[in-house]
Amino acid sequence: MNLSGKIALVAGGTRGASRAIAVELGRAGAFVYVTGRSSQAGRSEVDRPETIEETVSLIERAGGQGEAVRVDHLEPGEVAALAERIDRLDILVDGLWGGDRHLEWGKPVWEHSLEASLRMIRLAIDAHLITSHHLLPLLIRRPGGLLVELTDGTAEYNAKYRAGTSLPFYVAKASAHLLAIGEAAELTPYGCTAVAFTPGYLRSEAMLEIYGVTEENWRDACERVPHFEISETPTFCGRTIAALAADPDRHRWSGQTVSSGQLARAYEVDDVDGSRPDAWRYLVEVADAGKPADTTGYR
Repeated sequence: MNLSGKIALVAGGTRGASRAIAVELGRAGAFVYVTGRSSQAGRSEVDRPETIEETVSLIERAGGQGEAVRVDHLEPGEVAALAERIDRLDILVDGLWGGDRHLEWGKPVWEHSLEASLRMIRLAIDAHLITSHHLLPLLIRRPGGLLVELTDGTAEYNAKYRAGTSLPFYVAKASAHLLAIGEAAELTPYGCTAVAFTPGYLRSEAMLEIYGVTEENWRDACERVPHFEISETPTFCGRTIAALAADPDRHRWSGQTVSSGQLARAYEVDDVDGSRPDAWRYLVEVADAGKPADTTGYR
């Protein structure tokens, strides 16, 4: 996975899968710009301690190079200024979100806060379109560019709305599938690739806190949430995206929604514990099917 000489930008690279992707792109040799709203200057509405500067520190500890730039991607002027300071761009990862605090699980759309609903849509769709508008002109300057839109759920899984979800969240996350299809069509004449990407059952910083565990003892949470056994580290996501970015034949994926498990099979990438979790197949065939938790054959 040699990305030496490549320039990458991870929008929303503050935490979770986006942070790990930034680190692994840097480890593979790319120079990585990390943007987002949570910085040493102050927290975003997500109100978590992780910052873009910390992500760059992790990149440097992995042997890479990067630069943190505080940007609110809902502000076109700030994104335009970001585009002006970058000479070129080979890899753009759009991991913008920050809408979890606006979620009201299980409420029908007429009971869900309208303000919160619209905020999630803005964070998931408006911010992504603003980012594409200003940064894709850099990506198309040379053939071979890669755009990755982060989402939650495969296109097949999101084809069905599941009770107990949140309709605004569902629309927000499902939008990435259409973004990837449309952006792939527009980028193909320039020799560039666009995909949507979903992690599996992610052991993000927030998820570990919710379950009251750390990365060192995460399996303790399986006693309360048995299907957590199929979970994966953010690093697993980072490794699979780095492999995709280094693939000279990556255009075969263009316009598709790909998962960490799917890419891991294709590129023979393992998680940090040496396993290869296939979370979305597990969720369909085991968890949603009402079967007891058993990851045999799924990691």
